[in-house]
Order: sequence, then C-alpha cells, then structure tokens
Amino acid sequence: MDEQVMVHKVNQIALYFASYPREEAIPGIADHLLKFWEPRMLRQIQAYVAAGGANLHELVPASVRLTQRAPA
Repeated sequence: MDEQVMVHKVNQIALYFASYPREEAIPGIADHLLKFWEPRMLRQIQAYVAAGGANLHELVPASVRLTQRAPA
C-alpha cells in the first residue's frame, strides 16, 4: 500500500479512538488492526513504526507495538 495512504488510514482509526481513555484506545486500535488489516498491511505498518513512524497519530506507535506481541 502507498505509504501516505497507510498513514492516513491508521491515523483515521486513531482519531476514532482518540476520545477513549488512553488505556482503552491503544488496545482498541491494535485490535482493529489485527481484525481488519490483512497480514501484508500489518507487516507494513509494523515496519514503518520500527523505522521511526513519521506523521503518525501519537496513539499509533504503541498500538502497533501491541500487534507485534499478539498471538498469531
């Protein structure tokens, strides 16, 4: 997926969860990514965060890190 499109999509998810308490928002975003993003997209966002994750909503990096610890 185009990097800008990916960043926009994940930021839109984060904006939805931004009104939740942080301790609910981060796992909520991670759960959404695990349920609805295909494995290739998930690997791409994980690599993007690992490389610095420019222009991501502040909730996204922690959420993406949770997806890496999730059971397969």
